[in-house]
Amino acid sequence: MNSALDTQFFFAAFFAAVSCSFVLTFIIRKLAVKLQVIDYPDLPRKIQRSPVPSLGGLAIYLAFGFVATVSWLSFGPFGKFISPAYLVGILVGGLILMLGGYFDDRYRLPPRYSIIAPVLSAIAILLAGVQLSYINHPLGGALFLDTVKVSGYPVFGGLFVFLWVLGMIYTTKFLDGLDGLASGVSVIAAAVLFFLSRIPAVNQPDTALLAVIFAGATLGFLPWNFHPAKIFLGEGGSTFLGFMIGTLSVIAGGKIATALLVMGVPILDVAWVILRRIANNFSPFVGDRKHLHYRLLDLGLSQRQTVLTLYFISAAFGVSGLFLQSAGKLVALFLLLSVMVVLGTFAVLAYNKKMRNGDPN
Repeated sequence: MNSALDTQFFFAAFFAAVSCSFVLTFIIRKLAVKLQVIDYPDLPRKIQRSPVPSLGGLAIYLAFGFVATVSWLSFGPFGKFISPAYLVGILVGGLILMLGGYFDDRYRLPPRYSIIAPVLSAIAILLAGVQLSYINHPLGGALFLDTVKVSGYPVFGGLFVFLWVLGMIYTTKFLDGLDGLASGVSVIAAAVLFFLSRIPAVNQPDTALLAVIFAGATLGFLPWNFHPAKIFLGEGGSTFLGFMIGTLSVIAGGKIATALLVMGVPILDVAWVILRRIANNFSPFVGDRKHLHYRLLDLGLSQRQTVLTLYFISAAFGVSGLFLQSAGKLVALFLLLSVMVVLGTFAVLAYNKKMRNGDPN
């Protein structure tokens, strides 16, 4: 395909995914109500004022799967980075998350059971053949992960992929605390991966295809999910977002640093909260209101202001990843860490000051 047709093709796939997701969300919202898959404001971290239907992630998954499959069957793979097995692995892994998410939303599974679906979805990606042989070192050269192989598969590379995908799954799961936050940040991440795959130095049209379809499917859901949300992602949706970002960043030539720049704030926030929970002898998998987005709410920001602030930070660092080389990305990561430390420290100190002054609101 020439560049003009490429552009038309990607736009067509994007808008098809947006349209499918938007319509499917309307249908699935009614289905969630009928099945009584409802998120009730019965915990301190659930800040909605009334019950909200869940299962919204199913619309994203179905829209992505339909448009990706039709595109693949109609035009065939036109690159060397994504094999049909990869696509099957993504769809199977996503289906596992949808099923696990439904049971979790419906029956509120304890953490020891809710982790099963994320683990199986990451294994599905490995069984599909997704692997990582090396990671580019920020200071030059590469860190090779294929020095030990079993039946031709790099052991350390496989372990890295498994932990990376699982980590991204839990990043978006914990990020899904405010209306439109996880879905909007995921749109930004998918868009960055799309443009990264399209630059001449990378030139991965097949990876770009899946990224733009995923961006469209998530964007079509976002109007229903933005504050005040008419439907939530649900467990399946919140985990599927991280699953896709983690998988696409690995397939796209191991663009780990770029994904870290986009998802840096939620990743650092999740890491800090998990460490704090462990230090205080709490389960790292049980949610609370200690995340950064809740802290910003406690300071008086509205849901929309908080979400848009985090959108801006993710977009700014994500776009920088399109132009920076490895060493530059390392500097950007340190800058991102500094921003997170300053923002988190300010939020905690300001919140504690409010509490000392007797203002819990």
